[in-house]
Amino acid sequence: MTKRTSRPALVKHSAVLGTYSAVLGLLTAVGRAKGVRLPERFSVQDTVLLGTATHKASRLLSKQEVTSPLRAPFTSREEATGASEVNESARGEGVRHTIGELLTCPFCLGVWVASGFTAGMVVAPRVTRLVTTALTAVATSDLLQFVYDGAKHRAHQAAEE
Repeated sequence: MTKRTSRPALVKHSAVLGTYSAVLGLLTAVGRAKGVRLPERFSVQDTVLLGTATHKASRLLSKQEVTSPLRAPFTSREEATGASEVNESARGEGVRHTIGELLTCPFCLGVWVASGFTAGMVVAPRVTRLVTTALTAVATSDLLQFVYDGAKHRAHQAAEE
């Protein structure tokens, strides 16, 4: 038996989708008013840059301890999970709860972040590349920190044997 989504949840999620669509519509209108034309295509490098930066920004906004004050009005802290990340859950009711759900889900937030970065690549590509390059550098640094810590741990274990 499959679990059905409740009517209130459908209404809340419809409101989020409506807001997302309205934001995209606004971005499109601003771009048209400024005479911005869509690029023929994005390069592979830009796509990798956008993907990596979207991942990092989504995790930074939804999971990092340092950004918890931004989520605090909409979430309740559950536990620290290591690597400066925390688990939080949405609190309150209605719009507050729906925003909390969005802010605690890096996958959900990723759609919004990717849309913003993609719009930025059309409207302000130099600034967007600067921001996405910085976030990609941080994501690469995070990966290297984990690789370094893993190698150090394995070396320590080998020395003990």
